[in-house]
Amino acid sequence: MIRTALAFLCAALLAACVSAPANNNEAARENRQAADNANPERLARARLELAGLYLGQAQYATALEETRVALNAKPDMPEAYSLRGLIYAAMGELRPAEESFQRALQLFPADGNTMNNYAWFLCQQRRFPEADVLFIKTMEQPQYREQTRTLLAQGTCQARAERWADAERTLLRAFEFSPSNPTVAFTLSEVLLHRGELERARFYVRRVNSVPNQVTAQSLWLAARVERRMGNFDVLQELGRQLRERFPQAPETLQFERGRFDD
Repeated sequence: MIRTALAFLCAALLAACVSAPANNNEAARENRQAADNANPERLARARLELAGLYLGQAQYATALEETRVALNAKPDMPEAYSLRGLIYAAMGELRPAEESFQRALQLFPADGNTMNNYAWFLCQQRRFPEADVLFIKTMEQPQYREQTRTLLAQGTCQARAERWADAERTLLRAFEFSPSNPTVAFTLSEVLLHRGELERARFYVRRVNSVPNQVTAQSLWLAARVERRMGNFDVLQELGRQLRERFPQAPETLQFERGRFDD
């Protein structure tokens, strides 16, 4: 009871402390807003940052509104069109998504980030040849510095198209750029499993699972599928134990329990 009373008292005191300068905070906010309004570039970038945050929270309508404000302030801002394309794509609005990506590239034809996003959009629509061409063009941009991201996306897209040999080559390049990236190693292991390269698949998924904070139900399940194909049933049972103990509610654990290794 004493701790509860103290907690309420502290909350009341804290509220009193912060309520007095509220007018100053409001004035500061209004000053910042006035400064933003006087500087369209600053306003657009601030709104674009908010749009990205809302997109990450799946608040698509709000994110779209923020991009609208950004473009009203700065109509020739390619990043805003590119982000708007991502938002529309997340909403399933395919035509305005594509138009947004294309408008961004009209304004800034050498923007590797927009090319990468547009290429991934095309991949999601199963327009694999177009996506592949655009991924390659992205990597050719001299100022582009997100090679691992693009190679991972391209390799994943090639795997979706069941171009396993191409996917392996692309993901090996991604691994050369970023050997500590767990998503690259995981995806490469998955591709190698499809190709029947079991020893190599085991090597890459073990790299992921050897780092405790990288272990997921998906990575343990992939390792289990590899070990089962290799006939290593003792290792398989140990992986099953880890799945049950660490991820008891995961779909991968249920698949393991049901023996659905080939689904």
